[in-house]
Amino acid sequence: MPLQMNKEVFITCAVTGSGGTQDRSPHVPRSPKQIADSAIAAAKAGAAVVHCHVRDPETGAPSRDLGLYREVTDRIRDAEVDAVLNLTAGMGGDMVFGGVETPLPPIAGTDMVGATERMAHVVECLPEICTLDCGTMNFAEADYVMTNTPGMLTAMGQMMTDLGVKPEIEAFDTGHLWYAKQLVADGVLEPDALVQLCMGVPWGAPNDLNTFMALVNNVPSEWNWSAFSLGRDQMAYVAAAVLAGGNVRVGLEDNLWLDKGVLAENYQLVERAVTIIENMGARVIGPAEVREKLKLTKRAPVAK
Repeated sequence: MPLQMNKEVFITCAVTGSGGTQDRSPHVPRSPKQIADSAIAAAKAGAAVVHCHVRDPETGAPSRDLGLYREVTDRIRDAEVDAVLNLTAGMGGDMVFGGVETPLPPIAGTDMVGATERMAHVVECLPEICTLDCGTMNFAEADYVMTNTPGMLTAMGQMMTDLGVKPEIEAFDTGHLWYAKQLVADGVLEPDALVQLCMGVPWGAPNDLNTFMALVNNVPSEWNWSAFSLGRDQMAYVAAAVLAGGNVRVGLEDNLWLDKGVLAENYQLVERAVTIIENMGARVIGPAEVREKLKLTKRAPVAK
């Protein structure tokens, strides 16, 4: 497929994530106020979409607490700057096996719940977008598996569609994109799907341009897509995604560094992405244009 550069690009900022980064940088936000403030600063810097997890305010550990999600949502919606809210729905599918000789029962770190519980904060907060990790995958940890069965994905995807919340399909490998197409074919997801190509996450799609373009070339023409990579490759994939016709994601979920030895804040990563995009001759679009492009409905603050 010949490359067709995207001239109107939206930026997603992945604000905090659920990885064990909270003690590796003082800029990784923990409390709802810190997460919302960081998201708002990123929106002011040019991010049209803010992708949010929540963490235990004391320990920084990942959380599914509804009250934390509600506070983050309210603070972002009450802010003076507009942003499209994208909440994770990836929590609740974590399986940590007990080791190669005694894998069962699962051990500490396991967080496996049903589809309704995984979606509870989405029902509560009604973001415009939420993520759908479209497959099961080994991660770098020896005995940890991100677990998303076809049945679970069908149930969660249908809930998202029924709620009017746009799923952002997270494709960590080629098979995840393949199954996402099946969800569309089955009528679980709408035909104009949104997909995030997640590059370089061990052990998903390796971080090379051949694999990246294999994924890009398999995104249906009527879909919208974005891409990111980790660490030092984050900004290189800003350029690669724009050149290949997509949108971009940056943020502390995926990369803690601005330069060698210099820890980043979210707004700084967004500012750098804006510079790259504009220097390529493209335009960074805002939340209103993203809503029109993705057929989103702006949500009012939830009644208290």
